Parts: sequence; C-alpha cells; structure tokens
Amino acid sequence: MSFMQINDLKVHYPVRGGFFNTVIDQVLAVDGISMEFERGKAYGLVGESGCGKSTTGKALIGLEKITNGSIIYEGENVTNKRRSRKSSFNRDVQMIFQDAHSSLNPRKRVKDIIAEPIRNFLSLTPKEEERKISELLEIVGMPEDAKFKYPHEFSGGQKQRLGIARAIATNPKLIIADEPVSALDLSVQAQVLNFMKDIQNEFGLSYLFISHDLGVVKHMCDHISIMYKGRFVETGSKEDIYTNPQHIYTKRLLSAIPEVSPVGREERKRERIRVEQHYQAEHKNYFDENERVFDLLPVSNTHYVAATSQVKEVL
Repeated sequence: MSFMQINDLKVHYPVRGGFFNTVIDQVLAVDGISMEFERGKAYGLVGESGCGKSTTGKALIGLEKITNGSIIYEGENVTNKRRSRKSSFNRDVQMIFQDAHSSLNPRKRVKDIIAEPIRNFLSLTPKEEERKISELLEIVGMPEDAKFKYPHEFSGGQKQRLGIARAIATNPKLIIADEPVSALDLSVQAQVLNFMKDIQNEFGLSYLFISHDLGVVKHMCDHISIMYKGRFVETGSKEDIYTNPQHIYTKRLLSAIPEVSPVGREERKRERIRVEQHYQAEHKNYFDENERVFDLLPVSNTHYVAATSQVKEVL
C-alpha cells in the first residue's frame, strides 16, 4: 500500500519578454508525471541532464512551486500547501542534495548541522540530542569527534555521509537522493551506496533515487522511471527496464552503458549503431511533431511505455 501518490505533476517556468515583460512562452520542466511510493522500496528516476529529474525532486519536497497536479501524502493533499515547520510531511520526507558541499552550512559545526532537523521535529533533551548525533555519525561510519569539526575539514565522500546522517535524523519515510554519488570517485561511490542500502534495510526507508548513471540505479532501485523532456517515456520494475526495454529512448540509454571488457567491443559498437538507426527511423511513433513524449500505455501490470496506440499493438 502506497503512503504517497503524485498525480499529473507539472512544473512550468514562464519565459518573459517584450516591452511590458509579459509571458510569451513556458518552459515545461516537468510536464505531467505520476508516481506512487511504498514503504521500504527504492524508486529510480533516470534521464539526461536537463530532463527535469532534479526539478521533480525539489517540487516534491517543496523547494519548487508546482504549476499543476497533486501530491497526496497519507491521504492528505499537500500540494503547494503552507506547512508548519513541524508538519509530519516535512519530517517524513527528507532530501540528500547533489552538491554535498553547498548543502552544508560552512559556519556551523557538524553537530549543529545534524541537530537542526532533530531540534525542529524531535523533542529531545541536550543529552539525548548529543547521543542521537553520535548514533547517526556511527551509522554512516564517521568518528565521534567529527561533530566538532566544520564541513571544509572533510572529503567529498565524508560530506555526503554527513548529508545522509542529517537526512535520516528524523527517521523519515522517504528520502529524495538527488545524484548523491555523481561527484565522488568510484571507491567512495560504492561505500556511500552500500551505506544507503544498509540504512534502507535497517529503517525501512523508501528512496527516490535521481541519477543519470544506469549502473547505480540498477544496483539501488526496485522500480525505475525513464524521463525525457519533463515526461516519462517508460516506467517499470528493474527487470522490465533492463531485460525488456520498449521505448527507443530507453534502448538508446541502455546501449550507452560502458563495458570494461574488450571482448565483444566491435559487436557492442554495431549494436549501438543499430539502436541509433532504429531511434531515427521510429522517432515519429514515440514523439509528436513538437518533440513531446506521448502518454504512457500499459505493456504489463508493472510496465508502461509512452508510444502511439499502433506501437502498443506491436509490443
């Protein structure tokens, strides 16, 4: 049973111009997407840069104004709602930001950074708060004396762990992770991702994992949505997307995943050329004349693809 539903979410930005600075156009950053979140599951949001992934995450948490659509949390409509600082939605939906360095206040010590959500939502005594901070640092593998330091004293991976510690401080139901490992080297990426998996299993968290790295999403997520120009081109379980991709854009993304092994290199190159030719040939069946993605059509109970009805009959 889902605890949060997103229905036909739209975030449009006005483009102004002319002598009177009137609205002459709209940037359709997010243009009608729907999702549901169940407890303890990880959801992937994948797409190229500029497709609307981060805007979606920020709109869910209230950092971007929603133009249309609704967010239903525990049966209550919280869309663009003026929420009190101590509301249950603010406590239960947290975010790990893409730029860990910028998300940490450089003027505050770590203990005050992590304590901020605790002070906002949990009524703890100073001793209980101190104990809670130490527990959170231990969970993310940081030494206890880290709480007396400032953000600039840590590496990129350590800052991301501090961001994770802050996000889980209030025992949230959903964490929106906006490319949490994109700026880290591979060894630290694996470390952070394993931490996130461990705390998901321990606390029953749900994730919205935003990334353009299909390998990372495959490792982390149960359900994946592929996004292009503000709309979903395909959604389904991990198995649906990786073993039975139907949309030409999804196939294009999957063919671009790099392989380390030199064995079969020429064959993979020919496959990428074939996928690109298929993309160009079938483009009109998956996008309209304005390059807008068609509405999603069901392929199975868990699998949906954006295409014309003629394509659906072939699938």
